[in-house]
Amino acid sequence: MSLTDWIVLGCTLFAIVAYGVWKSGSNKNIGQYLGNRSLPWYHVGLSVMATQASAITFLSAPGQAYSDGMRFVQFYFGLPLAMIVLCVTFVPIFHRLKVYTAYEFLEKRFDLKTRALTSFLFLTQRGLSTGITIYAPSIILSGILHINTTYTTLFIGGLVLFYTVYGGSKAVSYTQLLQMSIIFTGMFLAAVFIVILLPDNIGFVKAIKLAGNMGKMNVIDWKFDPDNRYTIWSGIIGGFFLQLSYFGTDQSQVGRYLTGSSIGQSRLGLIMNGLVKIPMQFSILLIGILVFSFYQFNRPPIFFNNYEVDQVKQSSYADQYNALEKQYVKAFDQKRNKANDLLEAIDGNDKRIIAETRNELEVANKQAGKIRNQAIAVIKRNNQDANTDDTNYVFLTFVTHYLPRGLIGLLIAIIFLASMGSTSSALNSLASTSVVDIYKRIINPNATDKNYVLATRLATVIWGVVCIGMALYASKIGNLLEEVNKWGSYIYGTILGVFIVAFYVKKIKGTPVFLAAIITEVLICVLGYLEVVAYLWLNAIGCIAVIVISAVINKFYKPHNYQLAK
Repeated sequence: MSLTDWIVLGCTLFAIVAYGVWKSGSNKNIGQYLGNRSLPWYHVGLSVMATQASAITFLSAPGQAYSDGMRFVQFYFGLPLAMIVLCVTFVPIFHRLKVYTAYEFLEKRFDLKTRALTSFLFLTQRGLSTGITIYAPSIILSGILHINTTYTTLFIGGLVLFYTVYGGSKAVSYTQLLQMSIIFTGMFLAAVFIVILLPDNIGFVKAIKLAGNMGKMNVIDWKFDPDNRYTIWSGIIGGFFLQLSYFGTDQSQVGRYLTGSSIGQSRLGLIMNGLVKIPMQFSILLIGILVFSFYQFNRPPIFFNNYEVDQVKQSSYADQYNALEKQYVKAFDQKRNKANDLLEAIDGNDKRIIAETRNELEVANKQAGKIRNQAIAVIKRNNQDANTDDTNYVFLTFVTHYLPRGLIGLLIAIIFLASMGSTSSALNSLASTSVVDIYKRIINPNATDKNYVLATRLATVIWGVVCIGMALYASKIGNLLEEVNKWGSYIYGTILGVFIVAFYVKKIKGTPVFLAAIITEVLICVLGYLEVVAYLWLNAIGCIAVIVISAVINKFYKPHNYQLAK
């Protein structure tokens, strides 16, 4: 990056942190620290969106579309329906009970052990996924500075930890409002510049047509296939259960809309999220499609992770890798010619010629892909622990190589801001759940407000260290966007099932639902490990299993025979 980009990046990050600390002021009690229900609906809506739209979204989503097309957008099709259910049921209940965490309600409805179990499941899932959100921007610094992600992970984690500990939920919410404004502006500018950088005879429409003919505009898949991760059915059904659990029971989200000044403000914030999220995600994926079309005419690197490339080029495998790069250049030239032929055929609107040229382009693509796979194998031989999934680096590579000075720094800042927003929300929710559901309820129920604020700050630091530790191991996984949702699917269905029983099945007692949750979680882990179905379906299976199993256990359950009964 140029000096201009570094200045833009540094100033943007400093402004966000300073703004959040200034607006949040001092927090004298736990209510102020965790959010005092004073924010308007647009603050709530943007805060909810920013919490979900982490650096993973802006870093990995374009790479996901680049490699797999637009079908991932179906993942969000269940979101609007989930927002409606939340507004009707969850929001008024949480506001009426004046709870700080979603799990306080479960003790009032069931018992302490059920509250503790769901809190533990949340802490486990959120701790793991927060590690990934910290790792995502460390990829950027690693790619820019050509250093190991260990050092950049420690820096990013420390930066987010500082202003989360100082400002609490208010700092998170205030910074997220500014963050989302900058993010929308920056991503729009990125899309504009991609189109500008395309060859003169190719505009936005031709770029989309080219990608469509190469199988990338696969927005909707109507086939019902339990093994297919992204179809309209897995999105609407499995996605509904996942989004309902995420927004309804995950404290990182519940904590955001509980800062609304009223039930109406919280509802409007969630409705805003439901209406804006799908177009926003579609647009981000579309940027990945435009980058794909761009790289049909501008040679991409044989491997996008330049840190791993640097390592192999400094090894005894350097000559072998360099030879493959030369082969790749020739293969790309052939592919580019076939891409131009396909565009001419599309202009001519002759279906036969289009089909022929498309097949020829596919053959050229396979040849280039074969050489790329050989290069990846060389990287793996040089280092068995090397990260050979480079989809997370596709958009970053384009940004740093082709966009003008200043805009590069702004877009890098955007990905940092997204990480800071989502990570700080997660750390705040981890700390609040630990203090409210465990420390305040079990360990020290009669402490002062000052003590609870101090405990929350300390819990934030502890969870920050834990999540940074998780982030150091995140390089072992594949596409971050898929992995964070896959991990959530192992737990969210179970938690949602507990809440559904709590809200709607009044006859079921605490112990039956507690046992059902444990049985279901074991079942889900087995199904996920064996990959019996695509991961989105685990959310629906987990929720339904808790309801059914708890109903069966409750039928034979006799409270007077158990010491654990409420």
